[in-house]
Formats: sequence, C-alpha cells, structure tokens
Amino acid sequence: MEERLKLSRIYIIACLSMIVIGIAALVVAFIGDPQRAWANYLLNNVYFLSLAVGAMFFLSIQRVSHSGWSAGFIRVPEAMGAYIPIAAVLFLLLIPGAHSLYHWSHADAVSHDSLLAHKAPYLNLPFWVIRMVVFFGLWILMTWLIRRLSRREDLSGGLSFFKKGEHYAKIFIFIVIITFSFAMIDWIMSIDAHWYSTIFAIKNFVAAFHHAAIIIVFIVLILNQRGYFPFLSKSHVGDFSRYIFMLCIIWGYFWFTEFMLIWYANIPEETTYFITRVRGEGWRPFFFANLLINWFLPFVLLMPKAIGQNKLVVKIVIPVLIVGQFIDLYLQIFPGTVGKQVLGFQEIGIFVGFAGLFMLVVGYALSRGNLYPVNHPYLEECKHHHT
Repeated sequence: MEERLKLSRIYIIACLSMIVIGIAALVVAFIGDPQRAWANYLLNNVYFLSLAVGAMFFLSIQRVSHSGWSAGFIRVPEAMGAYIPIAAVLFLLLIPGAHSLYHWSHADAVSHDSLLAHKAPYLNLPFWVIRMVVFFGLWILMTWLIRRLSRREDLSGGLSFFKKGEHYAKIFIFIVIITFSFAMIDWIMSIDAHWYSTIFAIKNFVAAFHHAAIIIVFIVLILNQRGYFPFLSKSHVGDFSRYIFMLCIIWGYFWFTEFMLIWYANIPEETTYFITRVRGEGWRPFFFANLLINWFLPFVLLMPKAIGQNKLVVKIVIPVLIVGQFIDLYLQIFPGTVGKQVLGFQEIGIFVGFAGLFMLVVGYALSRGNLYPVNHPYLEECKHHHT
C-alpha cells in the first residue's frame, strides 16, 4: 500500500501567495508600529511552533501506548514536526525584538526594580537565548530521530525500528514536557514579569497538544476528501473527536483553576493580570470568546457520538478552534506588549503568512515519502478499526 502525496500547483501557489501577504503585513506593521509587529511575530511563532511540537507529542503518545487505530495516520504528525527547524530560524530572528517585548531585558528597568533584579539571574538576555537554542536543539534532534526510524521501518520492516521508535518517543515525551513548559515561561509569561502562575506553562502545553490534534484531524479529513486515507472510517473520526473533546476539557480545567485560584486569593500582584483582560478596554469580548471557543464549543458539539463521527461537522468545528488558539495567545501576549486591543490587517495578514509557510512545509514533508507506514505492525488494525 504505497502512495505519495502530490502537491497541486494551485496548492503551492496558494501557499506562496499567503506568505507574500504575510510579508507585506509584517512590513506594514514594522513601518507603522514596531512594537505591534514584534508582538505579532512572537504570537505567530509560538502558535505554529505549538502545532509542530504538539503534533510530535501526539505521535509519541501513539507510539508509547501502542495505539493501533491511529497507526495509518502517523505521517501527518511527522510532517508537522518538520516545521520545528523552520521555527528555530524564525525564533532566532526574534532576538532583536526582545527589548520591544520584554521589560526585564532593559538594564535600567532592572536596576530600578527589586523584583526584576531578583529574577535577573534567570531572566537575562544571554541566558534566554541559550535556553532557546537548547530547547530547539533537543526538539530538532528528537524529531529527526523519530522520523528517521519511521522511514527506515518503511524500507526494512520488522519490529526493531518500531521498538527503537517507541524508546525515543518516551525520551521525547519527558524532554518536551519540561522544555516546552520552560519555553512558555520564557517567551510568554515573562512578558508580564511581575506576574506569575504555577499553572500557566502546563495550560499552554495542553493548548499546544489540543490544537495540534485539531490540525492533525483537519489534514486527515482534507486528504481523505481528495482520495487519500481510503480506510478512514466513522470510528477513526470518532476517536479523533474524542481527543479534541478530552483535551478541551483538560484545557478548560486548567484555565478555570488558574482564574479561580487567583480570583479567590485576591492578591493584587496576581489579580492585575486578569483585571486587565476582563475590565481593560476592548479585551472583555476576547476573554470570554477564549473560553467559549476553546472549551464550551467542542465540549457541547463533540459530546454526542453521532456528531463526533460526522466528518462534515468536525470540519466545520475545526476552523473555529483554529481561531480559538489565536485568541488565546492574543490575550496572553498583546496586553503586556502593545497595551491596547488592536486587531486589523497586520494581525490577520501576518497570521495568514505564517499559515501559508506552515502549510507549505507540512505539504512538502508529506510529499517526500510514502503517505502510509507500510511496515507498521498496527497498520492492518488501523485499516479495520471499528468501535
């Protein structure tokens, strides 16, 4: 069962056009308001990196748990992982914008602020860059090892590569939970350097896993519509939907826990974060839309089994959830960087550009090899999966 994905000329042109729109929007942003441009650049970097890292985490979970139902679709998260090296380059380009994004990066601010001075041994630019390089080095290395073993399994078969892949998946899970959590603290939570939350990092990790699963499902459904993955059944769609349903509950739990504990404790240093986002001018609709889209909508719509197995319904829900992740990151980044609610051509255009780049990288990665893991020991189980 060998088949390669063929990227249509229209798809490539569409991706390149989206990238051009993104570059134009970024140029406009830098000319008009560099602070806003860097905030957008950070948001989209984190957004699409989260999808790639979350996809590799999804793949590792399938490997470690010996999941048979998803075995035929593992090329999709593998292809999404191919974006991580691209994200590494884009994040390195973020370094010149650190002074625009992070208050703690200014020496004069640290010298006049006892709290920032206390955090300075960790929150300083050289160490921040070193951590970034270490994070990406580990992610790229583990992703390359896992994808390499998967390709070699296609050529040689047997269980040796499968077992090695499982071993590396365990290592990746351990590494990524720790490093991605620290990355979210470095890149997002440190924007509001006087505020902290012990739940923030794990909440963002769950969000990455959640939305990566959403994109995996979306890609599988679109490819199935084009004639690929002919074995995709209602049972597969139902299991994918259960992942989205489960993860939206976990994300909602962490969101509520963080908000409830800070609200109940009523400590000014902590509540200021949410007061800005609930009572601040223009932020309130996004605050409630975040919870509505990322938790309530998938919770209600995907709970019934019949709806969760319906391809059309899932394809309608997913684009809304894609917007939900943008809103979540927008609320985390923009109040502390731009300081006011702005949502216009720059935000939409730059997001479109990054989306085009992500689509091009993932599409190219999918087209480079066999779309199906022909020697995967659970492929037949996947093809005949029924619940």
